Amino acid sequence: MKKRALTAISLAAVMAFGLVGCGSSAASTSTAASTAASTAAESTADAGAAAVDASDIGDITLIMSSRDQFLSLVEAAATDAAKEMGINLSSQDAQNDVNKQLSFIETAKNAGQKAVIVNMVDPTTTAQCIEAAGDMKVVFVNRLPENLGDLTDSAVCVSSDERQAGTYQGEFLANYFSEQGKTDITYVMLCGVLGLTNTTQRTDFAKSSMADNGLNATPIQADLACEWDRAEAMNQVSTLISSGNVPDAIISNNDEMALGAIEALESAGIALEDRPVVVGIDATADGCAAIKAGTLSMTVFQDPVGQGAGALQACVNLITGAALNEGTSFEVDADTGHILWVPFEPVTADNVADYE
Repeated sequence: MKKRALTAISLAAVMAFGLVGCGSSAASTSTAASTAASTAAESTADAGAAAVDASDIGDITLIMSSRDQFLSLVEAAATDAAKEMGINLSSQDAQNDVNKQLSFIETAKNAGQKAVIVNMVDPTTTAQCIEAAGDMKVVFVNRLPENLGDLTDSAVCVSSDERQAGTYQGEFLANYFSEQGKTDITYVMLCGVLGLTNTTQRTDFAKSSMADNGLNATPIQADLACEWDRAEAMNQVSTLISSGNVPDAIISNNDEMALGAIEALESAGIALEDRPVVVGIDATADGCAAIKAGTLSMTVFQDPVGQGAGALQACVNLITGAALNEGTSFEVDADTGHILWVPFEPVTADNVADYE
């Protein structure tokens, strides 16, 4: 994964406390992720970065909403970063249970920890998470709070701007169909968990971006809630096309659902040249392989290394009183001052080799 490795290297080279790349629990990504971590660590050493005094930081708990393919990479990146810094990071899986997540936060507080990292089950529970944390610093990762006003100098977020991901999808589709001389198309949208900020923003901005770029896109039916799941997307798209409704484009909130749609199209025996254009988000290993195979037209790289390792670094910065983006190459949100933005990047057949 050249691009993932480069991201880790750029972070490591500028860190004041040291950083690493990602590891992965997914077999298809573990080798490349380990290489990124090793290379980043070497770059840190070459840069002469000072190691953080782990005794000043203490234990930190990372509380995941669940462990899908992408979130597992975020978790692994935070874990590897903690190892490099000599920090004891424990990880808990809330299994999409808000009450369980709040309980894990309270357990960390009662253990006297100074900070906790939270991948929220429900972005509407930001205030509850902060209240449960008490005097602890809180770093939300990946999922933005629904109410950004809940963030403070002691409760921040490390995430990517979901609006940007949807915008890249819309721009790609507008350009793609423009080259074919088409200004009117049909589409179906495959959504993640309804109500989540990332689902809403990826969906809304993909649609508005198509319109803003001159593409008149009409939904063939209501958006399909596929829960980020490949099998669910395959089932719902199979039902759709079996009724004779085959759109010009399938827009997916993530790669997993896009791959499920592709499997449905393959199972239906639709020839590649007759299939809808399929676009995803995340640039997972399977997503990039599908682009190389010509079945997925584009995806958007979301950086799990930047999010996971960046969240750990943000914890260190909050505890030590450093600037939120100290030791990273990321920008702080100009409006709130409490969000560390990890940028998205569009991936197509032209540049997919950079993301393997």
